[in-house]
Order: sequence, then C-alpha cells, then structure tokens
Amino acid sequence: ITPGFTGADLANLVNEAALDAPRRGAEAISVDDFTAAVERIVAGAERKGRLLQPHEREVVAYHEMGHAIVGHYLEHADPVHKISIVGRGQALGYTISMPQEDKFLTTRAELLDQMAMTLGGRAAEEIVFGEITTGASNDLEKVTATAKQMVMRFGMSERLGPRVFGHDHGQPFLGREFSFEPDYSDEIAREIDDEIRRIVESAHQRAKDLRAERREALEV
Repeated sequence: ITPGFTGADLANLVNEAALDAPRRGAEAISVDDFTAAVERIVAGAERKGRLLQPHEREVVAYHEMGHAIVGHYLEHADPVHKISIVGRGQALGYTISMPQEDKFLTTRAELLDQMAMTLGGRAAEEIVFGEITTGASNDLEKVTATAKQMVMRFGMSERLGPRVFGHDHGQPFLGREFSFEPDYSDEIAREIDDEIRRIVESAHQRAKDLRAERREALEV
C-alpha cells in the first residue's frame, strides 16, 4: 500500500478506513476510504480551519508543485499520487508519491531521485521568490537522513566505497531513526560529513536545474 508500512500500520489503516465508511453512510469500505486513511496516517489529520495569508498560500502552492514537477520528470522517482495545499498535521501542504508495485529493494538511482524530488519544494521557492522559508525543514531532515544512510550503511558513496561505518543500533528501515557507535577516526568522520554534504547539495542542484528548465510548467 505504501513503503515502510508495518503490520501495525496496516491494522491502523483498516481501522481508519472503517471509520470513514459509516460517516458517509456507506455499508462497505471503499478504495476512497483507504486513500483518505493513508493520507491521515502519512501526513496527519486535515486542518481546513488553518487560515494562511495569501502570500503564504502562494509559497505553499509553489513549494508543493516544486516537489510534484521534479518528481514527475525524474526517471526513478515514484509517480505523484496527490498534491494538496490543505494542511495536514504540522504540514501546510503535502505531495504524496507512491510506487506502482510493491518493492523490497531500493537502488542508488532511486534514492538520488527521491532526494531531488524531496528538495524540489525548496528549489521552487528559491527560483520563484529568490528566498527560502522554514517550510522545507522536514524535507531537509529527510534528505540528510537518506544521504547519511547511503554513506554509512548502504556503501553507496563512490568516494568512501562499499563500507559500513559504525555499529548500527537503530531500525533497519529507510526513514526510521538510527544511531551509530563510531568505529572510525576523526579524519574519516570529516570525510563522511563532506560526502553527506556533497550528496545533499548535488540533489539540491538537480532539483534547481530541473525546476529552472520547467519554469513554465510550474507557473501553469
């Protein structure tokens, strides 16, 4: 249904969907009920009462379209499923992308495209407004965590090679919090930091380049 869901997540999903059907007077759960339940679990409860200033709404709209357009034109990114500027949870807007089939492995190319898509919102803000906002903070957390795992856990750094750095004491799933007990020198630690920064900045530049190429589509 969506990457990273556990058995408990799926049980919660069915319960959430089952609550929606009676609300609309239905006798059975529909696909729409499951879709709404996924959005609540992934992004939080809808907050229609949150009123934004016109400029803030414009920034959110460009930000979400930045994610969507970058993701649409990247070969290895998951297809865009839904875009919204109605806030959920702490988010002022959201873009949901989903794979077309179940996947248990993720390639380096897919991770790099995923990171570029995640930074597409920040890139759109920079290109359109010449300024950045705090709205990209969660995006930055995600790409930093992904780059860190690529370098330290998945051996996907060309510079540092196919090695694992540190003893992992966290969850083995991408996106979950993890911690490492260092087993490397201060010099290697600096190289790791540099490589994480290089990967994130490269993803950011890819997003900016694609956003600039597709500026007309963004405006439309």
